[in-house]
Amino acid sequence: MKSKTEFLHGMRDGLPIALGYFAVAFSLGITARNAGINWIQGFIMSMLNNASAGEYAGIAAIKSHASYLELVLLILITNARYLLMSTALSQHLSPDLPWYHRLLIGFDITDEQFGIGIAHLAPLPPQYLYGSYLLTIPGWAGGTAVGIIAGNLLPSIVVTALSAAIFGMFIAVIIPPARHSRTIMILIIVSFAASGLLSLIPAIASISESLRIIILTVIISVAAALLRPVDDEKEAV
Repeated sequence: MKSKTEFLHGMRDGLPIALGYFAVAFSLGITARNAGINWIQGFIMSMLNNASAGEYAGIAAIKSHASYLELVLLILITNARYLLMSTALSQHLSPDLPWYHRLLIGFDITDEQFGIGIAHLAPLPPQYLYGSYLLTIPGWAGGTAVGIIAGNLLPSIVVTALSAAIFGMFIAVIIPPARHSRTIMILIIVSFAASGLLSLIPAIASISESLRIIILTVIISVAAALLRPVDDEKEAV
């Protein structure tokens, strides 16, 4: 009975997340459609990779005809933060929880799922997250599929306008933390500037876009970790 109650509570808390996922994934679907991905492929892709930045990076790699190795590395690096979230959330689980529950929980640890999971009283029952997953995963995958279908039906001018919506989502993600951290603001500026400069250098511009993103992400992340560790960051804007 307790497991059923936790499952229903997870569905309750997962509903608003699922609605938000659907809206964001719709824009992602427009982008996927422009990369030549059909709605079935988009649905399966989003079922297996519930991550906006990681999936967008994967779509960009597919569109640029990147190699499988580049695709794997790009998504691995883009989604690396979920390894940290999973590690933190594992401390919130019962020490006796079987490995298969941990594996299933780790399948869909996103920013939002991590947030509601870590806010739950410990030990976190897996049924709570399963209830949330029941709505959020189809919400994300369904939004992608509907976005692709809409992209095939809507006029080209509307599709072009909707394609810009995904960038609005990314701006909404980076601006709030940048307002409170000078380090993050500087890193964002450096990332944009470095990406633009590298695309103008002939020897580097010939490298695929996905490989340039991998190189920049690794270099800037390592430099930031060495020069401005999180524990040392004390200033705020």
